[in-house]
Amino acid sequence: MAIYFDNAATSPLRKEVIESINEVLIETYGNPSSNHSFGRKAKTLIENSRKIISSILNVSPQEIIFTSGGTESDNMLLRSAVEDLSVETIISTKIEHHAILHALDYLQKKNVSVVYLPVDKNGEFQYKDLEKALSLDGSKKLVSLMHVNNEIGNMIDLEYVSKMCQSSEVLLHTDAVQSIGHYKIDLSKIKVDFLSAAAHKFHGPKGVGFSFVRKNSGLNPFILGGSQERGLRAGTESVHNIVGMSKALELAYKNLDEESKYIKNLKRYAIAKINECFPGSHFNGNCDNDDKSAYNLINVNLPVSPEKKDLLDFKLDLKGIACSKGSACQSGSTKGSHVLELVVPNKLKNRPSLRFSFSVFNNKNEIDFLINTIKEFN
Repeated sequence: MAIYFDNAATSPLRKEVIESINEVLIETYGNPSSNHSFGRKAKTLIENSRKIISSILNVSPQEIIFTSGGTESDNMLLRSAVEDLSVETIISTKIEHHAILHALDYLQKKNVSVVYLPVDKNGEFQYKDLEKALSLDGSKKLVSLMHVNNEIGNMIDLEYVSKMCQSSEVLLHTDAVQSIGHYKIDLSKIKVDFLSAAAHKFHGPKGVGFSFVRKNSGLNPFILGGSQERGLRAGTESVHNIVGMSKALELAYKNLDEESKYIKNLKRYAIAKINECFPGSHFNGNCDNDDKSAYNLINVNLPVSPEKKDLLDFKLDLKGIACSKGSACQSGSTKGSHVLELVVPNKLKNRPSLRFSFSVFNNKNEIDFLINTIKEFN
């Protein structure tokens, strides 16, 4: 039996997405920068994809810049804000994705001041602390906060944060990798300046994503070379991946109401079964709170003895169950999760924490199998 509960790491492609990619690979192989009919056809596909994505987010097509994914988008936007817009201070938290945290480490070496908002035991920062940080000194500032945390599912009130930043005339970037395709985001109302997204989180292909860059931002080219992507990102575009991404996003929002309801019920069922079968379990962050967390993810600290915890992953994998101990980006690392280090109570840190992230391709029978597998192990 093969059960995939690691959709926050990457998600399986929809059949329609695979078909759209294959069609491009077979029929539209011209370079989008070429002037002949083969190139023009490829260019048309790219621009149609840009229009699809921009219409979903309610922005102008020229504000969508295609990238290789979330990490590149995060790096591009933070570094460009410093180098091109003279940002001197960046406000963030220590539970961001490493694509942000490592970029901030790099920028600190370039004499950029970084202010980390404190987070509480649930991984939440206080808006009063953000307000205080916004009013610090007279330096030019950028706020960078992820919309949905990839490890514990915590959500921020992005619209409220955007209004705070607007009133203080501070730039705002959000890593929306875990929320695009899962939540309706109207960027004509939520006034972020920059946003990062990745296709493989919403049943699209890996290796492609996009940045939202609000028009007249003043950013200069991040990758030098040709004039692709409004001159901001040189390099021949991955046409099939871009088309696959727009198809995946289109389908995600077409089916959003029905699928999100289905997935939310799976999550609630999993929480109920865990509470029933494993008394003493602790849900990390706000993941068991519908109002404060993503509907597709739980991160649970299980009452498994310390001497058994290292074998639990092996047991689950042996049974064909895929999940994560934390962020998949840390696979192979000897260090624990920086997010769980901050939110798991000290007395529970010797117990295993597992992240289960669901999609429309999962069902309750799979959750029952998971619960029974952990029962057998424990």
